Amino acid sequence: MENITNYIQQNKDRFINELIELLKIPSVSADSAYSQDVIDTSEAVKRSLEKAGCDKVEICETDGYPIVYAEKIIDPNLPTVLVYGHYDVQPPDPMELWTSPPFEPVIKKTAIHPEGAIFARGACDDKGQMYMHIKAFEYMIQSKTLPCNVKFMIEGEEEVGSVNLKSFVENNAAKLKNDVILISDTGMISNQQPSITTGLRGLSYVEVEVTGPNRDLHSGLYGGAVANPINILSKMIASLHDENNRITIPGFYDKVEELSLKERAEMAKAPFDIEEYKKALDLNEVYGEEGYVTNERNAIRPTLDVNGIWGGYTGQGAKTVIPSKAFAKISMRLVPNQDWEEITQLFTTHFTAIAPAAVTVKVTPHHGGQGYVTPINSIGYQAANKAYTETFGIPAIPVRSGGSIPIVSLFEKELKSKTILMGFGLDSDAIHSPNEHFGIFNYLKGIETIPLFYKYFVELSK
Repeated sequence: MENITNYIQQNKDRFINELIELLKIPSVSADSAYSQDVIDTSEAVKRSLEKAGCDKVEICETDGYPIVYAEKIIDPNLPTVLVYGHYDVQPPDPMELWTSPPFEPVIKKTAIHPEGAIFARGACDDKGQMYMHIKAFEYMIQSKTLPCNVKFMIEGEEEVGSVNLKSFVENNAAKLKNDVILISDTGMISNQQPSITTGLRGLSYVEVEVTGPNRDLHSGLYGGAVANPINILSKMIASLHDENNRITIPGFYDKVEELSLKERAEMAKAPFDIEEYKKALDLNEVYGEEGYVTNERNAIRPTLDVNGIWGGYTGQGAKTVIPSKAFAKISMRLVPNQDWEEITQLFTTHFTAIAPAAVTVKVTPHHGGQGYVTPINSIGYQAANKAYTETFGIPAIPVRSGGSIPIVSLFEKELKSKTILMGFGLDSDAIHSPNEHFGIFNYLKGIETIPLFYKYFVELSK
């Protein structure tokens, strides 16, 4: 599309500067200290959608942070694309590992991004990828090439489990009616090889609390006589995997579908250099469930990981105490067919059962969601593949992601439509980590590719 490439070149600096301004707002939904910033970001997104050309833009209040809804209906008889994204971001911690302040965006060149990348929290997940859609829409409005109706639903609580999105979708199904849902909150294999995410893992996230004595105790006077909750919790966590790194919770694998050798062979076609993978992470060796290679372990197999553990004294110097309590946050990534609520209950039952009588255990579920698979013969997938092929010069490879976007299965259930995951980020973009970034090439390539998806989706829908 010559017109879109010209439009991007003419507006490149503006596109980048607008994103940088959005990234300066610290919209951390997990920390109430940033609550006004999250609200300010919703207003900024609203203004961007209005300026881009939406006829109707609303700030929809929820019990938490607002959802920004917008639409451009050119003909009710034409197909409708619903774009989903989120404007909230992960906490920036640990701050000391950032090479530049997380909310003071800077552009730096890297080996993977020689044209430069924007370093900031939310650059890739998801402000940068969400904003691509607004700029692609702007182009279609300005060039009068928008071929169908468009709706936007941009939320502010994705990073805390989309806790209010379910009720919003249920209560607004008619307003959100669409023919396909388009999301860019995933990645692709490389800047030379695009890919379309056809599968997502589900998620169950819990917090556990182990309690021993009713107060912290002197370790000299009580050590060896009462249970130490940190010691107990550590043993309990260690028991959740066996010697082959399989999860030991009874019933955990009952609904896990084993991929056929043919399907595993198809997955193996995706470029993957294990030595580069280890080098990028400063690893001597990879680790995981026996019988599976790395890009199977992190995409098609369920996992259980401790995301944080704490208790007792962690300040400077020494304080010889037996803590009263110990805590851990645990996430379980699930594969399609595993029900996250069922897995949460299995975990709770098992974790409570393995606790010794000397302590009490409390398991608090936080959030979760189902896994998802989209068929590669769907109109949406074919349209996305044609769009990628035109802009990258090579067909996209279907891949399964180890990540979770719990709302995707919610959309299919409530809105009766399939979701297409057109991601433009890279695994090396450090989402959820210090020094998150998003390549300028990727950002602009997304703006170039998205209008083609609209074009081909309408053509294939006839």
